[in-house]
Amino acid sequence: MSLKKEKTIIALLFLTAFAGCLIHFEMISTEAAAQSPTTIDPKLIEAGRRHFEARCAACHGADGKGGERGPDIISSEIARRRSAAELGELIRKGIPSGGMPAFQLPENEMRELVAFVRSLSVPATENASPGDVAAGAAFFFGKGKCSSCHTVKGRGAMIGPDLSEIGAERTLPDIEQSLRNPGARLAPGFKVISARLRDGQRLRGFVKNESNYDLQLQSLDGELRLLQRQEIAEIIRETDSLMPEVKATPEEMRDLLAYLSRLSGVEPSPGATSDFSIGEGMRRDGISFAEIAEPKPGDWPTYHGHLSGNRHSPLRQIHTGNVAQLAPKWIFPIPNARRLEVTPVVVDGVMYVTTANRAYALDARSGRQIWRYQRPLTRGLVGDAAGAINRGVAVLGDKVFMVTDHAHLIALHRLTGRLLWDVEMADYREHYGATAAPLVVNNLVISGISGGDEGVRGFLAAYKASTGERVWRFWTIPAPGEPLSETWVGNALPPSVVLSHGCAATWLTGTYDAQANLLYWTTGNPCPDYNGDERKGDNLYSDSVLALEPATGKLRWHYQFTPHDLHDWDAQQTPMLIDAEFQGRRRRLLAQANRNGFFYVLDRITGELLLAKPFVEQLTWASGIGPDGRPQLLSGGAPTPAGVKTCPAVEGATNWMSTAFNPEAGLFYVMALEKCVIYSKSPEPWQRGKSFYGGGTKDAPDEPGRKYLRAIDPQTGKIVWQYPQIGPGNSWGGALSTAGDLVFFGDDSGAFAAVEAKSGKPLWYFHTNELWKASPMTYVAGGKQYVAVAAGSNILAFGLP
Repeated sequence: MSLKKEKTIIALLFLTAFAGCLIHFEMISTEAAAQSPTTIDPKLIEAGRRHFEARCAACHGADGKGGERGPDIISSEIARRRSAAELGELIRKGIPSGGMPAFQLPENEMRELVAFVRSLSVPATENASPGDVAAGAAFFFGKGKCSSCHTVKGRGAMIGPDLSEIGAERTLPDIEQSLRNPGARLAPGFKVISARLRDGQRLRGFVKNESNYDLQLQSLDGELRLLQRQEIAEIIRETDSLMPEVKATPEEMRDLLAYLSRLSGVEPSPGATSDFSIGEGMRRDGISFAEIAEPKPGDWPTYHGHLSGNRHSPLRQIHTGNVAQLAPKWIFPIPNARRLEVTPVVVDGVMYVTTANRAYALDARSGRQIWRYQRPLTRGLVGDAAGAINRGVAVLGDKVFMVTDHAHLIALHRLTGRLLWDVEMADYREHYGATAAPLVVNNLVISGISGGDEGVRGFLAAYKASTGERVWRFWTIPAPGEPLSETWVGNALPPSVVLSHGCAATWLTGTYDAQANLLYWTTGNPCPDYNGDERKGDNLYSDSVLALEPATGKLRWHYQFTPHDLHDWDAQQTPMLIDAEFQGRRRRLLAQANRNGFFYVLDRITGELLLAKPFVEQLTWASGIGPDGRPQLLSGGAPTPAGVKTCPAVEGATNWMSTAFNPEAGLFYVMALEKCVIYSKSPEPWQRGKSFYGGGTKDAPDEPGRKYLRAIDPQTGKIVWQYPQIGPGNSWGGALSTAGDLVFFGDDSGAFAAVEAKSGKPLWYFHTNELWKASPMTYVAGGKQYVAVAAGSNILAFGLP
């Protein structure tokens, strides 16, 4: 074999491998693909075929589906979605780090070879069948009865695969083959079995995932059964497809192909319709809001576990007497993810986890994947959104809700992961992004936005869970002429700039009081962060907690923690709701350990400030909080051009990591940071594509920070106990309290640890050697309690023997 031919084969071999397994190519923007031609020149294809047969077929087969020495290079989803430009670039540059050499071909030969390879895998949308599309749709939903088994863009039933993206996922010949011979190629997750369980039950349905140890079965009545092998007595595997051969005239078949070959997915559209059904006689109720407001024992149905924001669980299987036996039970790695910031949600034994633009449904007992949804990361983002951050999902009915990096809110089907609707909350080109888990309240999905250091105008918005239609939007910066707009004053800062770029983002999940029917959401810092010269005034509603009517978004009351913030001390810490006796009177409280170093207790019905005490020792910007609720400022704390040391640090005395309150111990738990930094300011106009800080920060020399887990008495604000940690002071893991008298947390050393809730006595640890960016939760699956946390790019679940 010639060296040139050998290099060709090696290159294509590695091309195949990476087409099938390299995750980062899945995340490439589809902008280039969108510019691809809708048809490929037959002459190029024929010329490319000859090159392929001469150079590649010996390894990969003449059809590209694999041969004696090479794998399939056309059947993966990635191969179908890769544009001609991306394919040619991959061959030309190679992937040296993966072993694929750069490979150069004459331009005409490269063009012809790429044309042929793409012709084998080109999506049907780029080679659509001729015919009457409207007639094909009418046949699908009418005479053909296709929608009695399949769903397209939220319409139909889900006995069979969702076909909303079939034109983008399959080639035209593949679609036609499936219509004429349904059993020739079964879609993954739709092989049919009948199972007899040891308790006598008989089940029939689709195998979603299977191993020697477990089985995930979607029964034909739409229920997901997560089974262990010891529960199964017998499995009968069926070879035929449930789908019958399509009965259609040649014209009807042509029109049906024309319709299906053009299906490329759900497009962003506010007010999209969703006429989704599981099928005749199948379950449609899904997860009710009542089950979210009052979670079933062992479920963790929201980001905080409870709408109150209190990460305290009534579970007590794991307790102080047996926590020393806690050990890892399973690990789920998320490929190519940065440090995860997600808190898992668990409902009915299914766990939902996310990273940016990706969601996974897992068997909460084993960690085995049930489904995955993903879309490419968005190019051109700035700030947090560009960091591929996502903190989780919300669930309601048959839907799972999450935000995308470019400020879209989407709904996925809870059983299949298929996209049901997609709405744009804001234009990412104006620096908007989204990172937080949404919150469900009644029939609404409520979401904030990120971009609070990049010059956005903050807002919070509510959308119909059924369709994604926006119901209301509350702007966190009043428009000129509106009440409190006078709290933004600056000669060189025209109202249009304040309106557009004052920040006060809403990037952390809020809380909800069902009895009072009030929504509580905290807001971010004003911009520019460190220079307040041209935004004089309190800058409302930045650094505040808002009490809103959830049906309308009407403001009931607000409280501002840090008026005219000059240190980036946003209020994006959980506004926790506690019902307790306070100073001899039963009250409905809102408690927060704020980034500015003070612990606050408010009456959550009226907004009255009841208590404000420091929870860190290094606090130099204010001497206290006055009777009027405003901080009593100390001189010398404001940033200067030369820089000034102020405490707490820009990271805050705490930050967005979770807090918890144990009602039995009567203690509030927070991860605190003792640290100061040097703050400086500079004149800096807002510029597109850049952050809007107006200065900067740097660590004070030889003054490293230190993390403490602190237990605070909400009655007095006093620290009852603390657990000092050894480490660099840069971890972001929060706290979880349980009825087992335990507090779990991410230690600054990288360990996952537990202490006694009443005393802080250390009881257990497990070294993960990761920098914490997420907070723990707990749940029950298969009758056993687990504690789970995201560490690095992995989801870890711990349990007892």
